[in-house]
Amino acid sequence: MVLVLDFGSQYTRLIARRLRELRAFSLILPGDTPLEEVLKHRPQALILSGGPKSVFQPDAPRPDPRLLSSGLPVLGICYGMQLLAQELGGKVERAGRAEYGKALLTRHRGPLFRGLQGEVQVWMSHADAVTGLPPGWRVAAETEENPVAAMESPDGRAYGVQFHPEVAHTPKGMQILENFLELAGVKRDWTPEHVLEGLLQEVRERAGKDRVLLAVSGGVDSSTLALLLARAGVDHLAVFVDHGLLRLGEREEVEGALRALGVNLLVVEAKERFLEALRGVEDPEEKRKIIGREFVAVFSEVAREKGPFRFLAQGTLYPDVIESAGGHGAAKIKSHHNVGGLPEDLGFELLEPFRLLFKDEVRELALLLGLPDTIRLRHPFPGPGLAVRVLGEVTEERLEILRRADDLFVSLLKEWGLYE
Repeated sequence: MVLVLDFGSQYTRLIARRLRELRAFSLILPGDTPLEEVLKHRPQALILSGGPKSVFQPDAPRPDPRLLSSGLPVLGICYGMQLLAQELGGKVERAGRAEYGKALLTRHRGPLFRGLQGEVQVWMSHADAVTGLPPGWRVAAETEENPVAAMESPDGRAYGVQFHPEVAHTPKGMQILENFLELAGVKRDWTPEHVLEGLLQEVRERAGKDRVLLAVSGGVDSSTLALLLARAGVDHLAVFVDHGLLRLGEREEVEGALRALGVNLLVVEAKERFLEALRGVEDPEEKRKIIGREFVAVFSEVAREKGPFRFLAQGTLYPDVIESAGGHGAAKIKSHHNVGGLPEDLGFELLEPFRLLFKDEVRELALLLGLPDTIRLRHPFPGPGLAVRVLGEVTEERLEILRRADDLFVSLLKEWGLYE
């Protein structure tokens, strides 16, 4: 497992995703996480992310200095490389000429660049530069503008790159990241099959014989969660509220697919209720509030009528539980509720099996669980449905026009090979 320490980079989540694409499990922690907390996760390697700050700023985020002497393999990216250099006795200065955009590594050497031949295109974004190496370190790559574009430690356990290997503008970046994983001896078993096996075990152990309630919107996250509960064999009820604001044929498609795959699905017909609540309302934000309020009311009624339930299952994803904290802009974990505003007396415990997964990983699980591609690859759709696309009052006539227009548009995208 690799821990990505976040120092405010816009690419931090992308780093974590790239590692998972290479089948290495990764988590994001704030850059200043203490050593004791880091070690609780038992990481095999650390990556120090980039960041918008300069190492010379008084409020520049810094790692726990003990991490750099912990013996863990480390890769510093951009700002992370500058931190490595500065903390370990090297020298960082304002660059004589900042590098932003594409650059070429004119020379590269060492195990981090194994398998790469000739000049290598990379993506730079920095105004500071390492001008003096920490004692014993070696230059691993350079550009015409930067004589220290990458560096490596004497023992081959720590590396720094001034560029961003995680972005698409560094075409060989995945090879560089993979080389680091191999050098660090990181376990590479983060496969969809392995993830699914672990989630099934987690759900069975957590839910046991207790009942689980979930709301199904028809999107990939909630639909995949419903399939997971069904495959796990737990006592569940999936509630699909037809509020009359759905796309053409959406209810029939979701209902048919999930029931065929063993989901215990309850479809609630609430079209008249929602349209009546929206009568005469033109303000978009007011529409959202009304739809949210009515959904909570319907869902709560079902929970009381069909209950009791111990757990409320939600398709919360990893990006949902990470937010940018004030100041350093480093990752911070927060609680997240997809079905907000439920009465406290319902007393649910949250069950969030996908809380450490990215969207593309849920789609991979959906494929294994047999979710049809028409749902698995469907574009995201707002919770309030077509109501937010209606200018002015929501009427059945306007909704029908929108359904036909949306269906035609999506059909053409698929016909022209542009949908996916």
